[in-house]
Amino acid sequence: MNKLELISALKNSAEISKSEAAAVVQLFFDSIADSMVQGERIEIRGLCSFYVKEYKSYVGRNPKTGDKVIIEPKRLPFFKSGKELKERVDL
Repeated sequence: MNKLELISALKNSAEISKSEAAAVVQLFFDSIADSMVQGERIEIRGLCSFYVKEYKSYVGRNPKTGDKVIIEPKRLPFFKSGKELKERVDL
């Protein structure tokens, strides 16, 4: 399912216009992204959680040349599925 299919499903389920459904979906995605930018953890009980994992700087190697390269510190988003979602998928 992609974003447009999600908007269509919401439109049909809630009997609202396509533009209203698109606004709701966009608000949901923006709220999650904004919270993650601030380093907050998002938990949707029974479905999933989103969190940001921070990595320190380290020395890596260029695979082509073998030269040492300094990898800058970074923050990456992670997704963890909830127990109920795992059980629904694994039928």
